[in-house]
Amino acid sequence: MIKKVDHIGIAVKSLDAALPFYMGVLKLPLLKIEEVESQKVRVAFLQAGETKLELLEPISSESTITKFIEKRGEGIHHVALGVESIEERISEMQEQGIRMIDESPRLGAGGAQIAFMHPKSASGVLVELCEKKEMKG
Repeated sequence: MIKKVDHIGIAVKSLDAALPFYMGVLKLPLLKIEEVESQKVRVAFLQAGETKLELLEPISSESTITKFIEKRGEGIHHVALGVESIEERISEMQEQGIRMIDESPRLGAGGAQIAFMHPKSASGVLVELCEKKEMKG
């Protein structure tokens, strides 16, 4: 069911301010930066061994990342678990009484199909299910 920890999402006020730490101090390679207009974020992906770090910078006051930073400050926002057959995983979660924020997959960064579980169903952690094309087969 779960293939791996795909990435850890980290909310930041500014990619320009955060990247020198991750790239310079930690020496993590930057894979790409992209804007996800539907989520109102600018995203930087860094490789950290087998896992990626996803830095999330809000580009709108209506972004959920803006609200997260206002309430909790910068820091870990979510943990994304790589899965196959995301529709089946969502159904399994619902059958087990897990409250889903997304009852069907939606498009996320990097072309992934994503769905979030509600933190109240996951011990206070925002968990993302993430299916990527390269994971199939």
